[in-house]
Formats: sequence, C-alpha cells, structure tokens
Amino acid sequence: MISRSLFGPDMLISYRGDVQPEWIDFNGHVNVGYYIVAFNLGSLAFLDAVGLGRTYPARRGGTTFALEMHATYDREIHLGDRFELHTRVLDCDAKRIHMYHEMRHADEGWLSATNEIITMHINMETRRSAPFPDDIFQTLDGIRKAQENLPVPSGVGRTIGIRRG
Repeated sequence: MISRSLFGPDMLISYRGDVQPEWIDFNGHVNVGYYIVAFNLGSLAFLDAVGLGRTYPARRGGTTFALEMHATYDREIHLGDRFELHTRVLDCDAKRIHMYHEMRHADEGWLSATNEIITMHINMETRRSAPFPDDIFQTLDGIRKAQENLPVPSGVGRTIGIRRG
C-alpha cells in the first residue's frame, strides 16, 4: 500500500491503520510489543511493493530475515487513533536493507514512535544469506538514491544507555 512513487524524494507512506483494542495495555495506550507489530505491517507492505513480500518465497525462493531492530517511543497513541507508517531506505547492499520507519498520528501528524531495522536476504533452500536478485537490488538502490538527500533522522544509529552528568 505504498502511497507515493517508490522513487520519490520523500519517505514513503507504507501503511495506514487504526490502533486495535487488543493492542491496548493496562496503562491505556499501545503496548510496546504492538508497536513492533505495526512496524512489521509497514515492513511487509514495503517489501511487497519492492517485490520481496508474501509471494516472494514461493515465486523466487528467497525471503528476508530481521537481523537487528531499534524502537523509540516518543508519544502515546491510543485506542482508535489512526496512524501512518512512513518508510525510508537508509542504505542497502547486495544482501541487506537498512530501513527506518516513523509512526505518525494520521490526522495530526505528530510522531508517535520510530523503528530502525536491518534485514538480510535469505536463500530459503540453504537458509543462508544470499545476494538479492539484480532487479530487486536495483529497485532498493533506486529508492535509497531517491531518498539520500533527506536529513538523517536524529534517532538513527543511536545507542541505548543511561546518560550521566
């Protein structure tokens, strides 16, 4: 469900949805695990759009596995709120994609959460890393190049720790 051209200079709106009742925890907001569920929906929509989605394993014998992920929680989102996931390809190489997602309130535009993720292309027969097919890599690299002049989001590449002094 990509809302803009894959090769536009802006982040792509990869997914739109509503906060579901089962996502709400005892604090009255979305539980941390369901933010990851929502970000995964955005990743799947993006991967579908570039040819790596749900039908890719059967069609071409490959898939992607997540290698590492970081999430930030910036502002509470609540039951019934509509949200959008904005997606960017920060980098890619022959086997990996470094993606970044922002969850934004769909009506008011404010940032709720972010997700930075690196995925690896996998040959499903060997279950080992393998290069992307040329057409897929060209698409990913084209998106990366189209978005490369966007400012690097402030949370990208950050480490976790307690700041002292």
